[in-house]
Amino acid sequence: MTFNPLPLLTLVVFSLTGPLGAQDIKPETTGAYMGQSKPGKIPRLFAPNLISVEGRYEFGITFSKDLKEIYFSGNKEGELSTIFYTKQVNGVWTPVKKANFTKDKVAGELHPFISHDGKRIYFTGHDAEYGNNDIWYVERHQKSWGEAKKLVSPINEAEVFDSNEAQNGDLFYTDIYKAKIYHAPKIDGKFPKKIELPIEAGFHGFASLDQDFIIADDRHKENASRKDRDLYVYFKTKDGSWSQPINMGQEVNSSFNETVPSLSPDGKYLFFSRYNEKNGLSNLYWVNASVIEDLRPRQ
Repeated sequence: MTFNPLPLLTLVVFSLTGPLGAQDIKPETTGAYMGQSKPGKIPRLFAPNLISVEGRYEFGITFSKDLKEIYFSGNKEGELSTIFYTKQVNGVWTPVKKANFTKDKVAGELHPFISHDGKRIYFTGHDAEYGNNDIWYVERHQKSWGEAKKLVSPINEAEVFDSNEAQNGDLFYTDIYKAKIYHAPKIDGKFPKKIELPIEAGFHGFASLDQDFIIADDRHKENASRKDRDLYVYFKTKDGSWSQPINMGQEVNSSFNETVPSLSPDGKYLFFSRYNEKNGLSNLYWVNASVIEDLRPRQ
């Protein structure tokens, strides 16, 4: 099944990629998070000139549990999406390279997520028309990744993308046509059913480790004259229902678009894309995740 992306998807998916100069960058740096100074409650640009580079979109970043591997989506405008990676070897970060998990079985790859046990990477694959968006995965074979496989699950009966995993292995993802976030419980190693989350709205939903909150982007709600997208958090209440969306505030959200949130494996840092570069391109930002807890309603 194919479809023409809506203007919204053109904004938030950015399924674009190609040969990028960043492939040739040699970070030659050490330390967790590529040696970056950790942020407080004001977002900082993540890894400028290493991962966040001028002249391309960056979005959808994931880290291995030991913080020695980084995968993210990137592209130049007008090209198809790809996944890039860097990892620590003998303490030094390697040059950023393309992953090409499917070996060109699909035209574009984006939204990687490293499972919490480190054995899989889930990602989205799509065709050259931005259709046939499906969840794929690769499994770790010692120091490399195996053959890419499309996830066998009712999840892929729709146009879907941006999957991420809770601590117990359940998947969360977005149904593109419905613009809704879904939950797929992991049962005996498979994902036999999908459940629409009963939240008001949201795209690119990312679940906390214990599923007690979801962060998603949505059009700015508080001022009808604004058309930019902000990050919102939904908290799970004591009775198992979800709160109303809470805007993450003016420090996290700006007059630019903020989209595609994710959390570090330990939940300490929130990552997202901000489209504040020249010509509306995006860079990756990060902020201390305490900004989330500051918003949690008292029960």
